Amino acid sequence: MRYSSRMMTPALLVGLAGFALVSSITPGPNNLMLMASGTNFGFRRTLPHMLGVTSGFTLMVFLVGLGLATTLQQVPYAFGVLQIASVAYLLYLAWRIATSVAPVGGVGPAAAARPMTALQAVLFQWVNPKAWSMALTSVAVYCGQDRSAATMALVAAVFGVINLPTVSLWAFVGSRLVTWLGDPARLQLFNRCAAALLVASIYPVLRHVA
Repeated sequence: MRYSSRMMTPALLVGLAGFALVSSITPGPNNLMLMASGTNFGFRRTLPHMLGVTSGFTLMVFLVGLGLATTLQQVPYAFGVLQIASVAYLLYLAWRIATSVAPVGGVGPAAAARPMTALQAVLFQWVNPKAWSMALTSVAVYCGQDRSAATMALVAAVFGVINLPTVSLWAFVGSRLVTWLGDPARLQLFNRCAAALLVASIYPVLRHVA
C-alpha cells in the first residue's frame, strides 16, 4: 500500500523539525569544519561553504528519498566502497586542518590557503557519514512508504530552513574566536583540536570499516 503525501501530518512535521534541529546543530564533520573555517578565514569568507552545506544536504535528502539509497543497496559493495572513501577523505581533511598555517583573516604569507567553495561543500555531503545517517533516518522514520516527490521536497525544505542557521552558528562561533586565537600558537592548537574532533566524529564509521 502506498500512502499519499497527506500522511505527512502536522505532528510528523513537528517531529521532523525537531530531528532536523538536533541533528543539524550537534557536532559533526560539517559543523566542525565550518567552525575551523570561521576561525581561519572569517565568517564572510565562509559563507559559500555554509550555503554549499545546506543546499548539498537538502538535495541529498531529496534524492535519497526518491530511491537513491535503494539503488545503491542493489549494487554489490557500493556502501562499503562509499564508507571507505568517506573515511579516507575525512581523514585527509582532518590532516589539512591540523597542518593549516593560514593566518586569521586569510592575509599574510599563507594567504594562498582558501576556504571550501560552495561546490566543494555540496560534493562533500556525499562522503559525509553523518549526512548519510541524517538523510536515511529522516526518510525511513518520518516518511514511511510515502516517497513521492512532493513529500521528499517537503522533507528537504524542512531541513534546508533549519540547517542553514544552525551551521551558520558554528561558523559564527569560530569567527568570534579570532581575537583569542590571534596568537599563532593558539591558532595551531585550535586547528589540531578541531582536526582531532573531526576524526572522533567519524569513529563509529572507522570501527565499522575496520
